[in-house]
Amino acid sequence: MGHDLIYQLALTEIPNIGSVQAKILIEHFGEARAVFKAKGTSLKNIEGIGEVRARSIKSFSDFSNAEKEIKFIEKFKIQPQFITDKDYPRRLLNCYDSPTLLFFKGAADLNSSKIIAVIGTRNHTEYGRQLTENLIAGLSEQNVLIISGLAFGVDALAHKAAIKNNLPTVGVLAHGLDQIYPQSHSGLAKDMIRHGGGLLTEYRSESKPDKHNFPVRNRIVAGMSDAVVVVETDIRGGSMITAELANGYNKDVFAFPGKTTDSKSAGCNYLVRNNKAILISNVSDLIQSMGWSEKKKASVKKQKELFIELTDDEKKIIKILQEKDTVHIDEINFRSGMSSSAVAATMLNLELKNVIRSLPGKIYSLQ
Repeated sequence: MGHDLIYQLALTEIPNIGSVQAKILIEHFGEARAVFKAKGTSLKNIEGIGEVRARSIKSFSDFSNAEKEIKFIEKFKIQPQFITDKDYPRRLLNCYDSPTLLFFKGAADLNSSKIIAVIGTRNHTEYGRQLTENLIAGLSEQNVLIISGLAFGVDALAHKAAIKNNLPTVGVLAHGLDQIYPQSHSGLAKDMIRHGGGLLTEYRSESKPDKHNFPVRNRIVAGMSDAVVVVETDIRGGSMITAELANGYNKDVFAFPGKTTDSKSAGCNYLVRNNKAILISNVSDLIQSMGWSEKKKASVKKQKELFIELTDDEKKIIKILQEKDTVHIDEINFRSGMSSSAVAATMLNLELKNVIRSLPGKIYSLQ
């Protein structure tokens, strides 16, 4: 672990190098260590890096913080997930600002076939509580991973309901894994890990839950989910930020409507009214919209290529689709190794040839 990880950790420390620039560098060099070994002229000629950032990379020499973090990771059995690792949440790879390095404690599959984020206000009403609990109870047969932020209110309700209904649930934190915020949720966090879920963060140990970390954290909640469900929220707040981020990532956003006079539903009503969220009134609406109510085919592995002339790229996509009943576009992008534009063009051709079909939620299956 240590040799590669020390460079991966160090990459996140370099001044002027954020997650976007780190992604550019890794796409160019393939690994973190190669970034530090590269010549200055090579670095500055990369589009998006330039001379100032190249100098920052070449002048970086203090690896002591990285070495300290590795000791913490090893002591507490934390799972570091670099952007090129197979266990890294694949849905995040299509987000332009995906975290370079994540830290995970738990057993949940962060690339589960179905992932839903359930979010809302910290000061929920009885109506919000019932919606949250009924929603997750209705998802109990769907083998869904529930994502939220371990905050007070709807977040905590979602995590607790997932545990109650034997669904794995992951809390995305705005601080390091050496603490839990709010502290009163320490027991809940342990229960989440014990029941096959976990805790995920991009922040190192000793990182405090500073106010500005929370909206940054929300991009992970939005990016690693197939869809975001907003239960209750005012017109402002973290849930609205997450919903906007999800829209920017082309994720599906769903919202429960509420009374026009209820401030706790003002945000949900706004999202629906402005076509930024799909209105749902119960879990059946969500399941139907996501295409999860589709009956399984008797035979999934159809050999369409025996009857239709296909390109190599089309055959590659079909091979991926033959392995499951349905596959999300993010997984297709990741596993195909093709550019997102090439995947989009290939998927369109396959739809026109009536080989595949598009389902709600950016999910695809064989015809």
